[in-house]
Amino acid sequence: MRPAKATAAAVPAVTAARGTVAVAGGRFASAAALRAPAGRPLPSEPRLTVHATGDGRISLTRALASLRPGTYGLGGNGTHAVVGPVLDSLPHEADTVVRRLEAVTRGTLEPGAKVWLTPQVHIGDPSTALGIGHTDVSVPGELGTLPAWFVPNMRDTWVITVHGLGTTREHPMVVMDFLRRLGLPVLDPAYRGDPGAPRSADGLGHLGETEWRDLDAAIRHAVRHGARNVILHGWSTGATMCLHAAAHSALRDHVRGLVLDSPVLNWETTLRALAMARRTPGPLLPLAVRAAQGRTGLRGDRTRAAADPALLRVPALVVHGPDDAVAPWGLSRRLAEQRPDLVSLHTVSGAPHGAMWNADPAGYEEALRRFLTPLM
Repeated sequence: MRPAKATAAAVPAVTAARGTVAVAGGRFASAAALRAPAGRPLPSEPRLTVHATGDGRISLTRALASLRPGTYGLGGNGTHAVVGPVLDSLPHEADTVVRRLEAVTRGTLEPGAKVWLTPQVHIGDPSTALGIGHTDVSVPGELGTLPAWFVPNMRDTWVITVHGLGTTREHPMVVMDFLRRLGLPVLDPAYRGDPGAPRSADGLGHLGETEWRDLDAAIRHAVRHGARNVILHGWSTGATMCLHAAAHSALRDHVRGLVLDSPVLNWETTLRALAMARRTPGPLLPLAVRAAQGRTGLRGDRTRAAADPALLRVPALVVHGPDDAVAPWGLSRRLAEQRPDLVSLHTVSGAPHGAMWNADPAGYEEALRRFLTPLM
């Protein structure tokens, strides 16, 4: 009887231990989205190895990522470079891909270095990276002062750009010169959790559900300083922030249009995708969602309400593609189908999350030009 009693007594302890491990696993999995550090690769982005460089070219590990079309930043530990298209005609080993090496903007690229592709092409600020005159401004935010770059121009409709997961306010510089040529002023703010900006009380990202209030502060700053109207241009969770601001800002009547690049329209799906990229076992994925809700108070209905097609009040350009493994393209397509009167969908193939411009800069800018021209 004693062994049986001992076994019976051990069952609750084992069950409790397993429960504790599962909860811890859920918290770890949820951190893939809630603690996505700015300027670091998302879990969905594979590491590549540098095999060789020289004569304006770079040889990388052959993978789906290194074969992507277009222009990308190449991030690494202490390094940054810009790579252009794949150079298929050049000789290379069977397990490598040769791309054009446009520039090495930080550090050095040595054979054996581990790197990753990033949509963040430029580093620095608009003056140093693009040769565009700008002003460093301070935006009073809910949690404290938010640093921002302002590129002045002739029009009184401003574009406010909002970066997303895994990037910084350097990312929107990919479209800044294009917007400058259209005569549009650009305000590019940091928001809570970014370098130089205040952190949220829990130190976590909220996938746009609270960060949008910093975008609201940027809208107030723009209107206070001469903007008659604003166009909100966001990537990833930055696009989610744009939807929240257009729906809830006290100054939403000044919002003339939205540009939504790779929008996160369902945060639970995105959190699951990032957790899966960390090789989280399937049974832990629901725990990851519950852990995120418990740690941050996230509620899916807020994002769904902000993206409700019936409530959309201004024209929106959605730029997205079927190869996004983080934010489902199908949700963007459905939004466009339900509001064809206001929503235009520009589809980009072969582009990872947040990198629609990178995969096809010319097509992206033409779609943007057509959308913005009537709104200026």
